[in-house]
Amino acid sequence: MNSATPTVVTAVSATTTASVPGGRAADGTSDQLPSVDATENLAPADARQLSKTLFDRLTVLEEGTHEYQYVRNTLIEINLTLVRFSARRFRSRGDDMEDIVQVGTIGLIKAIDRFDLSREVEFTTFAIPYVVGEIKRFFRDTTWDVRVPRRLQEMRMDLARANDKLTSKLGRSPRVSELAEHLDVSEEEIIEGQVAANGYNSSSLDATVNDEEGEASLADVLGECDEAMDLVEDFHTLKPLLAELSERDRKIIELRFGEELTQAQIGEQLGLSQMHVSRLLSRSLSGLRKGMLANG
Repeated sequence: MNSATPTVVTAVSATTTASVPGGRAADGTSDQLPSVDATENLAPADARQLSKTLFDRLTVLEEGTHEYQYVRNTLIEINLTLVRFSARRFRSRGDDMEDIVQVGTIGLIKAIDRFDLSREVEFTTFAIPYVVGEIKRFFRDTTWDVRVPRRLQEMRMDLARANDKLTSKLGRSPRVSELAEHLDVSEEEIIEGQVAANGYNSSSLDATVNDEEGEASLADVLGECDEAMDLVEDFHTLKPLLAELSERDRKIIELRFGEELTQAQIGEQLGLSQMHVSRLLSRSLSGLRKGMLANG
């Protein structure tokens, strides 16, 4: 990944030293937390138990205080193993694992801030979807070569899974109608998703391909003359000539060739006879034609 990767500042180096600062419980008694030494080496069971203790403590601390931040940062550090565990499933994407862990840690922080002990669910069960979701969201938003709407990005993943499943079941590539039925969407949505999937990866026009005459660049194979490009020069020449016409003559040309009205409809709109419109139009076109030939 790159500079777009979020930088996670955990500020947790102090949590690997002697002890977690003490504080006061709700009844005013001392509420000293256990020491945390080398948190990365904590056994999973110990990490879960310590997390429960820290979450209990977090509920009685005032948000924004040094003690609150200290406990929150300790929770982040002792649960980073969850992030590394979740990040391993994305190792085939070719990105640096530390960058993926950075993104996943954002999800861990969101899970910590939203976790509620009263739900009686293990924090690991609650946190992993946040971590994985944050990593997936990052890949979805940053790895497309051509930007497409999020619903089409999600459609691409649904199509990939449906293609694999139906190909295995049918012994052939599924038809659009079969994909639409499987995903319970319209055939138009399937086609739109397939077209959008082409934006996930792109190829350079300088890429080498093999054709009947040997190797050639992709631009040589795909490139062809665009006849419409010839019109660009004509339009460029025509623009100042149109500006020299009267406002009425420009309006007639706009209605005839822009809005494609008949001469009778133009006459009705401008309060002129069809014959008059015809003469004015012929005069204007003749003048434009001479001007373009002179400039050519």
